[in-house]
Amino acid sequence: MFDGISCGRVALDRAGIAVNSYSAFEIDKMARAVSRYNYPDIRQYGDVLNADFNQFAGHDVVMGGSPCTFWSISKSDREIDKSGVGWKLFMKYVEAVRVISPRFFIYENVASMHENIRRYISEELGAEPIMINSALVSAQSRKRLYWTNIPNITQPDDKGIMLKDVLTSGLPYQDKSHCITATYDGAVFWNSITRRQRSMIAEPVRVGHFASGGQGNRIYSVHSKCVSFMAQGGGRGGKVGLYKVDLPDGDYIIRKLTPVEAERCQTLPDDYTAFGVHDNGKTKKISTTQRYKCVGNGWTVDVIAHILSHARLEVI
Repeated sequence: MFDGISCGRVALDRAGIAVNSYSAFEIDKMARAVSRYNYPDIRQYGDVLNADFNQFAGHDVVMGGSPCTFWSISKSDREIDKSGVGWKLFMKYVEAVRVISPRFFIYENVASMHENIRRYISEELGAEPIMINSALVSAQSRKRLYWTNIPNITQPDDKGIMLKDVLTSGLPYQDKSHCITATYDGAVFWNSITRRQRSMIAEPVRVGHFASGGQGNRIYSVHSKCVSFMAQGGGRGGKVGLYKVDLPDGDYIIRKLTPVEAERCQTLPDDYTAFGVHDNGKTKKISTTQRYKCVGNGWTVDVIAHILSHARLEVI
């Protein structure tokens, strides 16, 4: 349900659970393409709103996390009752659980949802959520609620993974990445500093230029004169901003995480989102923008694998 790039399937593999049949509902064509490239055996069914779940009787697990955009605290007009699209989508998950009657279910969503929504979900699923921060198993801080009937779920052991551990180069100015989001491609430095989102990395460079060498490609030294301020700047920082970042002496540019680094933050295999098999059967590279979106909309694989490992123990 809301399968995205099939992080649930990666988690099943990582938990050592053999899969005989995996059926997926996902409407994003790029996410489906990535899923199909990595797992050609997955059966794709498209829009969950058109689903007839009777055909899936006998399946052992129903997993899903309906879109969090309707309930996240980052949305100014977020839903706080049962009347919105977010609730409608969630109820399709409930329908699947009730019709299929699986041995186990897992449902995930944002920890910042309104307490009303949290209570309503618990009532529908007959279970209380456990909050797990992905920071325990990955290089990013990502608080999520997990509802499941798998018994005896504990907090994962802290693996001690820091942002510096997943970088291919450069220096972090924080221990953990902020939560990787679907909009990470639009990251700018002030997001990280003032809003604590869209973490960026300091990359040591030589002063000079790259690419065509035009104004936008020049690299300036912090030890020389600054470039022209923008009009209507105002304030001590103008439109440039004032930031203090403790780093070794030197010259740096500030860059986004690479797609591979973002994948590592979600504990996905390197280059998991690099290619996709599209609906027409053609294999193509996935754009950087779409890779960020796919990763940000996905699950932290090792958290799901941790939960599923308890199901494996229960079966044994």
